[in-house]
This record gives sequence, structure tokens and C-alpha cells, in this order.
Amino acid sequence: MALTLARTRPRAPAARRLPGHGLFAGALALAVALRVLVMLGYDTAQLYWYDSFTYLDTAVHMRPQAAFHPAGYSWFLWALRPFRSVELIAGVQHAMGLGIGVMIYALLRRRSLPGWGATLAAVPVLFDPAFVRLEHAVLSDLQVIFLIMAALLVLMWRNDPSGGLWPGLPSGRAAAVAGLLLALAGLTRTAAVPLLALAAGWLVLRRAPWRRVAALVLAGTLPLVAYAGWYAQHHGRFALSGSDGVALWARTMTFADCSIIQPPPAEAPLCPNGTVLDAASEYVWDPAASLNRLPGDRFAHNDLARSFAVRAIAAQPLDYLREVVRDTSLAFTWQPVAHPKRVSPSTTFPKGSWPLPEQHALIAEVRAEYDPGIRGMSSAEPAASVLAAYPYPWALHGTVFGVLLLAGALGSAGRRRAALLPWAMAAFLLVAPVAALDFDHRYVLPAIPLACVSAALAVAGVRRRRYRAREKERTTVPV
Repeated sequence: MALTLARTRPRAPAARRLPGHGLFAGALALAVALRVLVMLGYDTAQLYWYDSFTYLDTAVHMRPQAAFHPAGYSWFLWALRPFRSVELIAGVQHAMGLGIGVMIYALLRRRSLPGWGATLAAVPVLFDPAFVRLEHAVLSDLQVIFLIMAALLVLMWRNDPSGGLWPGLPSGRAAAVAGLLLALAGLTRTAAVPLLALAAGWLVLRRAPWRRVAALVLAGTLPLVAYAGWYAQHHGRFALSGSDGVALWARTMTFADCSIIQPPPAEAPLCPNGTVLDAASEYVWDPAASLNRLPGDRFAHNDLARSFAVRAIAAQPLDYLREVVRDTSLAFTWQPVAHPKRVSPSTTFPKGSWPLPEQHALIAEVRAEYDPGIRGMSSAEPAASVLAAYPYPWALHGTVFGVLLLAGALGSAGRRRAALLPWAMAAFLLVAPVAALDFDHRYVLPAIPLACVSAALAVAGVRRRRYRAREKERTTVPV
């Protein structure tokens, strides 16, 4: 027989006892220097037609856009409007990018990872040029990543296995804060709205008290409902945006066969008309696409487009799944794949100049109302040459990302696995944009920090189980 020698509290792993923040402090200092170089290496923030200007226009007039973009990011731009500077927007977003790295590190140290492991997980956010360039652009993606990571930090911060009746679960107040953060992320980009359901499902799987689940759901749902009501006042439709049907219709244009779908006469004009493009998203804008040949604005046909798309997916589910899987796989390539072919994906800092398409009246309006100094971006020496020599291999951006997702998936088995929530969020944010519209290298970025966190927690979980097994062996002696 064997006698188990009980200990009141097992010895904590070394990672829990030693702070070891020096490595991360050094990495953070280098990340700050990189962003200072970017601010010096480009003479203004990067603005894109038409996304940047619709965000800025909404910030000026404070009304929900009828098409793709909800107003969450524009609220942030509105708060900075008194400074009348898009360069300031870029500077604040660079600070937010550093904040994302700090949140990753803090969460993983809280979850008992050693300093080097937590620092390694923050490397992509801190040093991948794709993230740094996103920070320097007037686009909503960086704010979405920041809000999601903040929500994850709040949800997973409590990590005392011996504290309270529900150890390791957020308090009711923390759950409400996380719900609000996820709602703001959804109001910044609608692809983030279902993350609220994922977070609620995670709490249910962890057998959290119903009051905490309710706090998360209510705090997350009420802002979405309020925004949808505001949208309805302006556009006569209770929704967060007016483009979901158009986007899903474009997704179906890569496989739709109307001889199989057999749409009703009202939807038949939306069938493929012989126009062949190299990416689903291109059908939204191409004048030759069937939707754009209908009278009126393309978004005026949003409901009809949605009905056609749902009918097409129901009639050809395997074709739809094939397209989603094929396009999603583009995220994991060893070398970048241009999709659509007119783009040039890279993990570099380019040199050159990028003028604005001044023929659009909206640019002049935004310049007059938000920042008179708005102009096309140009690289500036000598910082631009230093940035151009900055190396960051694509494999770390693509193939290693796939490895991280796989590690997180393997470490997510079981309702109490810490990696489950960040992995589920990462997988959803990777696949959902492809399923709803198309693959875009920019759309992959919100999933990468979550994949890093889930993989790190998965590895830490293996390490922790091995540690407990050794402790059990050490405290069991034969008699």
C-alpha cells in the first residue's frame, strides 16, 4: 500500500515566484523605438479610400453609415477631433499597439508563464510590420484588437485556484466590463459581435453563476440594441450596418450556379452574369457584376442580396464550404499570396509616396472639417531607409500562425482548459470574415494575438500538468 503525504499548498513553479520582467522591458523599449522610427519615417498617417474618409466623415457628422462601417471607430476619431490631426491619431494608435503587447504579457504572467514565454507571445504584436503599419493607418482594425484583448484580459485575469466559491472565474462586475468591451468591439467591426456569445458560452461551460453570465450578456447586448435603434432612426432598419447581404452575395459569386439554386424571378438578376473576378470581395465594387447592374445604389438591394445568398448556400453547401476553406488556407502560406491579385501583401515597411484620389469630393470635405493638413503619405529619410531594411519573415506571419492555432486547439480540449476562450475567438475571427465576404490579409491580424495567447496557455497547461504529476509522485511514498 502507499501513504500519501498531504501538503497544505504545493510549491509554486519558478515562473510564479520570480517576476523576471527585464526581458519584456527590453522588448518593449525596442518596440517603442520601432514606432518612433515609423512616425519619423512617414510624413503623415496612412489614409485609404474610401474607408478612412468614411470613418472621418462619420466622426464629424455623428450619424451611422448606411453601408459597411458601424460608428464605433468614428467615436474614437470624434474624441480626437479637437486636435485636428491625423498624425495624432496614428500616435495614439501606436500607444494602443504597445498596450496590446502589455496586455498579452500581463495575462500570461498572471497565468504563470515565465517571462521569456510571455514575452515571446507578445512579439508579433510588438514587432510585426503588419501590426505597426495598421497602427499608423486610419482604420478600425487596431481598435478592434485592443478592445477584444482588453475583454479577454478582464475575463481571464482572476487566477486564484483557491479563492472564492467559483475559482478562476471573473466576478460579476468584471463580466459586465468584458461584455461592454466586446460590444464596443462589435460596434467597431460587426465581425466581432458573435464574440459576446463565445464569451457567454465559455462562462456556461465553466459553470459560472447565472448572474455573471447575465451581467456579461446584458452589458454586451444593451449597447448593440441602442445602436441598432439609432441606426433605425437614420436608415429605417433595425441593424448595425446595411451591407451584410451585399457581402454574403459577393461570397457566393465564386460558386453560385443558378441552374441548381433556381432563384425566384425577383432574385434571378443577381445570378452570375459571366463576369469572372479573382476574389469574392471584388464583386462588391466591380461595375460589371450583376448586383451593380441593378438600378440604384448597391446597398439599396441589401435584403434581396441576402435572400439570394442564403438560398445559394442552402442549395450548394459543399461548394460554399470549399470556397471558405480554400480562402482561409491563404493565411498559413510560407510566402505571401496576393488576394485579390491587385494587392501586394508583405511584412515590410515600403518606401515611396501614396497620393490621395483627389477627384472624390468627400476627401475635400473631410479635409475642411476634420484636418486641413490631410494629404497623401510619403516616406521620409533617413528613417525610411532604416525601416526598409527591417527584417520580419513572412513565415512568422503565416505558417507559424497556423502552428500556433493548432497548438491552441490541442490545448483547448476540456471545459476548464485556459486556452479554450482565446483559441475559439482566434478561430472565429479568422474564419468569419472569409465566410461572410472574403479573405484579406488585414482581416487575419485580429486573430494572431489571440492565437499567440491560446498557444502559450496550451503549452503552460502541459507544463503545469507535468509539474503536478511530479508533485504527486514526490508526495507519495511506499510503506
